[in-house]
Amino acid sequence: MSTMLILGGIMLFLAVALGAFGAHALKEKLNEAQQKTYQTGILYHLIHGLGLVLIGLYAGMSEHASLAVTAGWFIAAGIVLFSGSLYALSLTGMRKLGAITPLGGVAFLAGWILFIVAAAQG
Repeated sequence: MSTMLILGGIMLFLAVALGAFGAHALKEKLNEAQQKTYQTGILYHLIHGLGLVLIGLYAGMSEHASLAVTAGWFIAAGIVLFSGSLYALSLTGMRKLGAITPLGGVAFLAGWILFIVAAAQG
């Protein structure tokens, strides 16, 4: 439980910091498409950081905490792969990095399915 809460807090901190960095330091450096890509990364980062906190809270009161924690690790991997690839894509312009983004999306989906199963069991 506490691992997911701490990880969620770290992810939320990073999302806010990266969002502020993007809004201020990158404002003049990225074109409109790159800014949109970067902001999509921030949005998913924030949403799934909150999801990690939710999963941590649920794990603390559930008999199926291990399944919920596994879901959290998938969500964390999704943040790194999905949002991370969008950050890198927008900053470097290397289109090949976009191939990583769907892997993060699959990790998000797997994490939420595992969370649904854990919640349905208990």
